[in-house]
Amino acid sequence: MKAVAVSEFKGTPTVMDLPRPEIRPGAVIIKVQAAGINPFDWKMVDGIMDNGKTPHQFPLIMGVDGAGIIDEVGEGVTRFKKGDLVYGQFIHMPIGEGSYAEYAIVPEKSGLTMAPMRISPEEAAAVPTSGMTALQLIEKLKLQKGDTLLINGATGGVGSFATQIAASLGLKVIATVADDIEAKRMHELGAFTTVNYKKAPLAEQVKSKFPEGINGLIDMVSDKAGFEKNIDLVKSGGGAFTTLFVADEEVLKTKNLHGGNFETEGGPAALDKLSRLIDQGQIKVPVENKIRLEQVPDAIAASRQGKAKGKTVIIM
Repeated sequence: MKAVAVSEFKGTPTVMDLPRPEIRPGAVIIKVQAAGINPFDWKMVDGIMDNGKTPHQFPLIMGVDGAGIIDEVGEGVTRFKKGDLVYGQFIHMPIGEGSYAEYAIVPEKSGLTMAPMRISPEEAAAVPTSGMTALQLIEKLKLQKGDTLLINGATGGVGSFATQIAASLGLKVIATVADDIEAKRMHELGAFTTVNYKKAPLAEQVKSKFPEGINGLIDMVSDKAGFEKNIDLVKSGGGAFTTLFVADEEVLKTKNLHGGNFETEGGPAALDKLSRLIDQGQIKVPVENKIRLEQVPDAIAASRQGKAKGKTVIIM
């Protein structure tokens, strides 16, 4: 089978011919129809999980998010049968049996569930990591209908999902954008208002629009100093999260804010919630770029350089 893999940590992703996985007890083999690209994929190649406790195997097949058809079921599997359409996070130990491949082996007990009925496999592959991150951020903010939420980094995968989920709950989303095209798209996804961060400092613009303060903040862009400027906008009792691990818990406490550094907790239950929202028509799945395996090395290079725009999905 064809797969995108590396031969060593920090290696260059290459399309390789590798053996199709062999079934194991408690696992399923998926004929992959599509795989989603996330920055975490190349961070794994760089050894982010190389802590001496997590086994890795080489060639290391990249990829966490995927969607496809169950092709083979291992002994003891009860949740799935051959022919089921599934999606989720394929990541498991050993690291290196990822979704950037024509076939993938995934333990039944990993972050895998039945795919939403209303969308295509390529759309489903774009959902798991970004969608679960967005859903859990909104849930943990504990905001009420009518509250204001600033999403800094709104136009990315997580931001696009978070905007839609928040709007479906009656929150007023302030979405950051770089131009009028992005502003139009974010309004279509449910944003209450947008702020062009290129025109003036973000905090100044938000303060002028909402002088009494806002109730929540999701920041996927700012460094430590920028995050602390932005949390000054949040009213006492509100919530603020960063996905870049730049929060100082003590600073949040002194301002009477909950939140801090956010880490996604994946799993079938969170995916099933997303599936319901998708099948109810409350979430549209944004897929901007569809590529083939041969184009993946260039797409990874663009992601590393911060030049990737929108959600990219690999079509097998």
